[in-house]
Order: sequence, then C-alpha cells, then structure tokens
Amino acid sequence: MASGQRRRRAGGRVLLPALLLGLCWRATAKRLLYTIPEELGRGSLVGPLARDLGLSPGDLPARKLRLSAEKQYFTVSGENGNLYVSERLDREEMCGEAASCSVSFEVLVQSPLNVFHVEVAIQDVNDNLPNFLQDNFQLEINELTSPGARFALGKAEDADVGSNSLQGYELEANGYFAVEVKESPDGSKFAELVLRRALDREREPSLRLVLTALDGGDPPRSGTAQLCINVTDANDNAPVFAQDRYRASLREDTPPGSTILNVSASDADAGTYACITYGFGKMPAKVLKKFVVDAQRGTIILEETLDFEDTRGYTLLVEARDGGGLVAHCEVEVEVLDVNDNAPEGLRRERGGVLPAVG
Repeated sequence: MASGQRRRRAGGRVLLPALLLGLCWRATAKRLLYTIPEELGRGSLVGPLARDLGLSPGDLPARKLRLSAEKQYFTVSGENGNLYVSERLDREEMCGEAASCSVSFEVLVQSPLNVFHVEVAIQDVNDNLPNFLQDNFQLEINELTSPGARFALGKAEDADVGSNSLQGYELEANGYFAVEVKESPDGSKFAELVLRRALDREREPSLRLVLTALDGGDPPRSGTAQLCINVTDANDNAPVFAQDRYRASLREDTPPGSTILNVSASDADAGTYACITYGFGKMPAKVLKKFVVDAQRGTIILEETLDFEDTRGYTLLVEARDGGGLVAHCEVEVEVLDVNDNAPEGLRRERGGVLPAVG
C-alpha cells in the first residue's frame, strides 16, 4: 500500500514538471522565425534571440537561456543572448530537392520555466553548377536525314532548387543544329537536338559542338559537355573522271601487252561507296578484242595487234563504277599511226633495182 502510494507520488513528481511544462508552453507560447542563407560560416549571426524573447542581457544569468535540439546547428551566447551558426549548413545535404528547408528547435528559459519554438528557414544559394551525367555525347546521323529530325541528348542535374536550379540549355552556334528544352513527366528538363538544315558529309563530315546547361541564378551558373556528331555517308556522289576525253597515239606495230594510258576517277563519298572499278561500256566486239582495261587501276592495255590499213583509230567508252552502283563515263580516242610495212603496188624489179612501174 505504502509502496503503491510512493509509486503514485513518484509518478506525480514525474508528471508534474510535464504538466507545468505544458501549462508554461500554453501560457508563454511564442514562435520565432529566422531566415538565413545556406553556407553561412561558423559563428555567423542568425538573430538576437534573447531580445526577441523579451529578455534583457541582465536577465540571462538567472534565466539560463539554452537550446533543446537533437543536432546542434546553432548555439546561443550566454553573454548577449544572440543565436549563432555552430556548423556549416548545406541545404542540399539537409533537405535534398525539397521546396522548403528549415530547422526547428525549442528554447528553454528557467525561473520561471518557459519553452519557445524557434524555426530557422534555410534559403538556397546558387552554390552548385549544373552537371551533365556524361562529359561527351556521341551521335551518328546519316547525311540524308531530313531537317526537323530530333535526337534526345539526355539531361544535366543541378542540386540547387527553385530559380537556382537547371533552367535550360544552349548549343554552340552552327549552321545545322539547334537545341530545345523538353520536360519529362517528373519535371526534369532534358535537351533535344533538332536538325535545321540538310547535312552534307562531303562538306562537313563531323561536327564538335559545346552543349551548355544553365541555371537561373543571378548571375547564372553553367556546366558544359562536348557534342560530337559524325555525319555518316550516303551514296550521293557519282564517280568523276579526271578528264572527259583521253587521247593516245599508237604505232601499228606496237606489241600486244603494251600499256596505252591510265584513266582515273574519284568519288567524294566514303568507305565502300568510294571504291571504284573500271570497265568498258558497250562497244563492238572487234574493239573489245583489241583492248582490255584493268578494273582496279584503270590501265588500258593493247590486247591484239593493230593494222593501220584496217582501222586508223578507235573510240573506247570507259566506265567508272562506285561501290553503290553509280557510274561515270569517259572516252579514250586511240589513233593508229602508219608504219611503212607495205611496198607500193606496181613496183617492179629490173636489173636488181626497184623502179616505179611505167603506165
């Protein structure tokens, strides 16, 4: 019985301060709000706490002003009652991407006991650069891609919030591409590349551009990434001969196997599209028997003996074909030169000599 009474009395002693605390709280409820920027150095002034609570410097020794908080971001001076920063405040570390960020705690004052609620709002400062998830973007775009085509580039991130967060993208000035800002369902902003003008690999085989992400700070901060665009080839160029017409002169006694000349063609495309093979176009069979062309080198070679008396010249039609099937043509004119290999008709021999015939 006695022990039960003692327990109840003990319980009363435990509860009484709580009840009194609640009464004091209700009787002296006062809420203070301070606003400070993040990243203030240790010892920076938050506000005149004692004065705002109605306490004079002379009251402080007896009233024992102190803070009640799990993590001591702040400290109060026993001399002047001012509230100071006790450790660095990083808003992004404390609150992440939350729209608002604050630290709340109670201030205790004794004789009599009073409890006050204090909230310190932490304002974001533009202390973070926008940062791309990768330093380089690599794209391959065919040169026949139509203007208006779009290519997603991904996004940058900025740990700041509000107007200090990522706001948009810019692309280095160029003649082909622009960048537009698109918003994902989660609210994040990503860059989209837009082709404005037709590409030409032969004129511009690749582009290296700087992509910039900008936040809304004053002044704004930025982060950059390299955008590397490789323009892939389409077979949009036919071979081109160095000359439209070639000429050669051959003695009729030139031996078969002799090189007559070389034709040469080039192609502005790349890769297999630029590989050229040579051949003859449609010509009479007797001409095709006389000459042959090396498919790789474009060398034209005499295949059979010539006869000035039979044919005094040939026109050869030569083709250059690229790896995509486009064809160019040129002509090779071969002049056959006479050699004095036939005696004149009507010559007769007399007394061992050769005399012209008398009509």
